[in-house]
Amino acid sequence: MGSDADVAEEGVEVMTKETLDVVTLENQKQQVHQKSVSSENDDEAKTANVTAPEEKLPIDIILESKPLSNDNAVSAKPHIPSVSASAVLGESFSMPKDTPVCRGVDFSSLPPQTTDNEELDVLSIMMKSLRHTGFQATNLGMAVEQIQQMRSWRLSQVPFQEGVDDAELKPMSLRQRIRARIFFAYTSNQISCGQREVIRFLVQHKMIDVIVTTAGGIEEDLIKCFQPTYMGDFKLNGRELRKQGINRIGNLLVPNKNYCEFEDWVTPLIEKMHQEQDDSWAKWAKEAYGNNGDNSEECRRFVWTPSKFIRRLGLEINNEDSVLYWAAKNDIPVFCPALTDGSVGDMLYFHSYKRPGFVMDIAEDIRAINDLAIRSHATGMIILGGGLIKHHTCNANLMRNGADFSVYINTGQEFDGSDSGASPDEAISWGKIRITAKPVKVCCDATIAFPLIVSQTFAKDVERWKKDVQGTACFVDDAQQLIQKEKEKQRENGVDLVEI
Repeated sequence: MGSDADVAEEGVEVMTKETLDVVTLENQKQQVHQKSVSSENDDEAKTANVTAPEEKLPIDIILESKPLSNDNAVSAKPHIPSVSASAVLGESFSMPKDTPVCRGVDFSSLPPQTTDNEELDVLSIMMKSLRHTGFQATNLGMAVEQIQQMRSWRLSQVPFQEGVDDAELKPMSLRQRIRARIFFAYTSNQISCGQREVIRFLVQHKMIDVIVTTAGGIEEDLIKCFQPTYMGDFKLNGRELRKQGINRIGNLLVPNKNYCEFEDWVTPLIEKMHQEQDDSWAKWAKEAYGNNGDNSEECRRFVWTPSKFIRRLGLEINNEDSVLYWAAKNDIPVFCPALTDGSVGDMLYFHSYKRPGFVMDIAEDIRAINDLAIRSHATGMIILGGGLIKHHTCNANLMRNGADFSVYINTGQEFDGSDSGASPDEAISWGKIRITAKPVKVCCDATIAFPLIVSQTFAKDVERWKKDVQGTACFVDDAQQLIQKEKEKQRENGVDLVEI
């Protein structure tokens, strides 16, 4: 129980709340009375036929603020209180001429489907209308535009600044070859579900440049190469599933035997990689010993990193359904700073009891991903989900003062201060997205939003896009190397050198 002072304070607070309306009303009445008295005094100096002050309506009296004028009301009628007319029917400012009008897709306006137009692309027609539909449909349409911009960007679109930009960047033929580097990040559930096939399409055709994912995003891709994931229901009983050895991921089901087959495959591979590590270290020690202690010869021991480990898994799986297979084949780095947070970690844990000493260096990977961001003239981020993959991708782009293009797709909210729910604007405050950027966040299940986005971006005119990006690179040094290789190829073929 509080002190008497506390009780008194509480009493005052309660009394104030209970009598607030009464006090306000009395104050308003007093103001009206004072105005009335003042008006009467003025009337004594005037003729007797002066009209008396207009009587205040109750609704005007009880308002704390000054009653609004109905001079600009769209409709003013004598029997409507002036404050109501002004508040409800007040005149609005004119909208700018270029303001888009909200209007969704009108399916009734589509031509009837016949044998002559069986290829009518209803999806594209619908998607084009989303931009002006409102709510998250508008954000979805904006995400399509943002991804189109990051894919089509070339350094040639940016004017060369004399005295500011490096002289080697001046040739327009070189600037036309430099494109944006696209960082693509996704959580493990995107691989557990059917989004895996969408992601594999992007990686197979080298449409993204860097991948960031979680441990589940690695192992679920590999596990599906041995056994499928099944459809279930969100409401299946967890106790019963546990007794049956079946794991639930939302409304998906993964039998324990899937993980057992993965263990049978990955365990000997880890053993093999461990042996390669030890052999490399033995060779390094021998070379270092014979180096006379003066480091006259370069010798460096091999160290596994998560990205090297993942690349090896992709090479070994040899399955074209796998995302990691295509990432390894196309030299797309896959970063996973929390590789041990899942089944792979379980296998490494079991392996450590049989043979301790397997080392994985995460520091080398943070250098690698940050350097990829720095060695880019523009970057784009496409992030499905939140948590580690979102922050790791954004933090790498912080090293270059932020990404130029960004698309978030998640259902996280920012009221709890989580990075998962943080808006793109918060990332701008950290320097993870550039202040000149126009990032987009789509609040939606990524399994709904992303396939729709891909249908209007990556999946459009694939062959033409491949021709457009052929001979391009994300950094000036890489672009110059491509030009040099093309010139050497011309010489080998006996072709006269042409401007490339």
